[in-house]
Amino acid sequence: MQHWLERVWFGRARGGAWLVPLSWLFGIVVRIRRLAFRRGWLASGHPGRPVVVVGNLTVGGSGKTPLIVWLACALGARGLRVGVASRGYGGAAKGLVAVTADSDPALVGDEPVLIARRSGARVMVGRDRLAAATALAPDVDVILADDGLQHYRLRRDLEVLVVDGARRHGNGRLLPAGPLREPEARARGVDFVVVNGPGVGAGEIPMVVEAGDVVALADGSRGPLAAWSGHTVHALAGIGHPERFFATLCAAGLRVIVHPRPDHAPLAPTDLAFGDGVPVLMTEKDAVKCRGFPPDGLAYLEVCARISAEDGRRLVDRIAALAARS
Repeated sequence: MQHWLERVWFGRARGGAWLVPLSWLFGIVVRIRRLAFRRGWLASGHPGRPVVVVGNLTVGGSGKTPLIVWLACALGARGLRVGVASRGYGGAAKGLVAVTADSDPALVGDEPVLIARRSGARVMVGRDRLAAATALAPDVDVILADDGLQHYRLRRDLEVLVVDGARRHGNGRLLPAGPLREPEARARGVDFVVVNGPGVGAGEIPMVVEAGDVVALADGSRGPLAAWSGHTVHALAGIGHPERFFATLCAAGLRVIVHPRPDHAPLAPTDLAFGDGVPVLMTEKDAVKCRGFPPDGLAYLEVCARISAEDGRRLVDRIAALAARS
């Protein structure tokens, strides 16, 4: 069902007209909810440190995690202490949990572990993003709210919208007839729009998510993706848009046996036991879930966000100015 919906949402399949009335109802609920927070009918709060929301309007991957890692590193290079508040989607934790590079993704979610590992930022997960941000506040200068655009209980000082340039907003319809969590017009109210890939519009910041090294799980050895050209691999991707990962490998000359999985899907050793001796190359988000697995033949591809020096400076300057005033 999810696969069919995504094909309808992004124009690769016909049908779904019967879902449109449900989208109208969803839109009414979305508008009433946002109005309730704006008027104070529903309670919201601020943690006392600048809050920068990094989110999207659509369901599925857009490049938020690479951007959060980039922002955390760039702000850290300015001498700022960075915290990341995340829901911890896919994790079993019920309350607030501090995340480290060695945390169990089954408890706190895969993306928070990846962010902690790559950025060195303080990461806190909790279904209540306001509570997570408040717990971080005493020890940080600025808080990045991961996927918090629709979490209006957490007041924010800056909003960064991340858009998949290839898919944009799909058919432009709200859930469930389309991929949108909020109306497309919501994009006009954010402070920055960062576009991952092609299709950058006027005033938007281009971002490219580039392939880095391939890292072996067995010993941490690494090498360029180009060295794998001509090799056959099992390519596994449990991310919002796995086709992007597969396309990256194919463009580098690899022969790819694709294994798409649902976003945030758990992994077991049996999911990687293909029995043919062909190496398995996965996303880093999947690799964090392989702790304790037999590592032979398993590797992951690092990716890094790239933003121009001018655009990056403009974005980081704005956030640093908020921190300086707090």
